[in-house]
Amino acid sequence: MEPHRWLPLEANPDVTNQFLKQLGIHPDWQFVDVYGMEPELLSMVPRPVCAVLLLFPVTEKYETFRTEEEERIKAKGQDVKSSVYFMKQTINNACGTIGLIHAIANNRDKMNFETNSSLKKFLEDSLSMTPEERAKYLETYEAIRVTHESSAHEGQTEAPSIDEKVDLHFIALVNVGGHLYELDGRKPFPINHGETSDDSFLEDAIEVCKKFMERDPEELRFNAIALSAA
Repeated sequence: MEPHRWLPLEANPDVTNQFLKQLGIHPDWQFVDVYGMEPELLSMVPRPVCAVLLLFPVTEKYETFRTEEEERIKAKGQDVKSSVYFMKQTINNACGTIGLIHAIANNRDKMNFETNSSLKKFLEDSLSMTPEERAKYLETYEAIRVTHESSAHEGQTEAPSIDEKVDLHFIALVNVGGHLYELDGRKPFPINHGETSDDSFLEDAIEVCKKFMERDPEELRFNAIALSAA
């Protein structure tokens, strides 16, 4: 069976904020650009921050690292709180939408949803599902697919054709219960990056982003956006 394919989203706060609005989320929280990883640039990001989305290139170096990381965690184990909402990615190019779902789902106590919010319904329906079942549910969930489609056409660059191979990928970084988790639907499980707090979350998340950049020093295609209190 041919896998589902969506158009890729841009790491552009205007696009992601419009997307959240269309999914029925009040604009109390808004995505903003992270202009750089130095302290003075991070100080420009409005606080508090409850999630960071990182867009990065999937290169051979990264894929090698990903395989090694998975084997290491399977051998050693890690603590992942049961309250972490995680879903797998089965739709090509849906990583931007899955990153947004991860960002909102793990901060749903902070979000104000409109009464008829399609994302709220998706989260309520899928809370008791496994990560694989959530992925399957998204494949059939028209309201989010249609919103994704219109958002993919809204970016500053022309949307690529749906069959074009895209080697950029989104992940979400969130704080659940005082631990920083990396949520990537291409991985088998969340990655626990250690302790964090509401106050230090942005800096801690950026440290994780820096590791991605250090693994691929020749690459320039990294982009981070933060979900900040508006």
